[in-house]
Amino acid sequence: MPSDVRAPADSPPAGPAAGAPVEGVVHDDHTAVVRRFNRSYTQRVGALEESFLGLGMPLGTARLLYEIGAEAGTTRDLRTRLGLDSGYLSRLLRRLESDGLVDVRPDPGDRRRRRVDLTTAGRRTWDELEGRSADRARELVAPLTARQRDRLAAALTEADLLVRAATVAIEQVDPTAPAALAAVRAYGAELDRRFAGGFDLGDPAAGAQRLRPPDGTFVLATSDGAPVACGGVQALADGAAEIKRMWVDGAWRGAGLGSRLLRHLEGVARDLGHDVVRLDTNATLTEAVAMYERAGYRAVERYNDNPHATHFFAKNLR
Repeated sequence: MPSDVRAPADSPPAGPAAGAPVEGVVHDDHTAVVRRFNRSYTQRVGALEESFLGLGMPLGTARLLYEIGAEAGTTRDLRTRLGLDSGYLSRLLRRLESDGLVDVRPDPGDRRRRRVDLTTAGRRTWDELEGRSADRARELVAPLTARQRDRLAAALTEADLLVRAATVAIEQVDPTAPAALAAVRAYGAELDRRFAGGFDLGDPAAGAQRLRPPDGTFVLATSDGAPVACGGVQALADGAAEIKRMWVDGAWRGAGLGSRLLRHLEGVARDLGHDVVRLDTNATLTEAVAMYERAGYRAVERYNDNPHATHFFAKNLR
């Protein structure tokens, strides 16, 4: 049962109005705003300084040190979270190692991987980095009034969410992969919280075969290596496709990720040769119902025996 809960009202109408922005088209004024902000912000936070915040290291090295201190892990974890290639990461780590700030050794859980942790000196430097970063942020907002600070905080929160949403990767994965199962468990846990009578997901891997090629697909949306949304497509006996297990992490609500994921799954169904897609949901998930209606889905009669489903929808894909 798809559950893109709290989906934002951001889906485009069936036909764009005259002069309305066209989805997927990036306008020069949008690009100019982003570039101007990048130039202004990088200058003011010290990103251009050879010694970031006076710590004796450039921003890239300091950023890696901060990430290790915030959440230590393997080199693979760090590459994924920071989007770095292995060669550049290795060079940064060698500098931190030579300065005695990090310890790199085989991971006890899998000796084919290398685990990175801060040394005692590295933790002291991390604390200094944290303190100086907070001081720089306070200096930036100090000249503003309380109302201006609130506006800035709200604007940056929104900007952060939208920038992260723009860089989310949606990829096909096996429905029994660890990250896929983690997302499905989160989906089940949310339904259990929201449904008055609860929801028992059961085995998260149940029905996985129907979500595998050639007849089905399961996709996972990730940000910095962490799953933030998921959904699948499976074939029905009458030749239609069905969207299943659609979920978006609560921290990502309001950025349009649900609508983007829905469009992606519709494209998957189309590529699998389907002309019609169906889905079911529950009346409790009012945001999901509204999103499906905005996306052009029409109410249809019950087509399955799902005891939790109260609403049934279909959409022509061609």
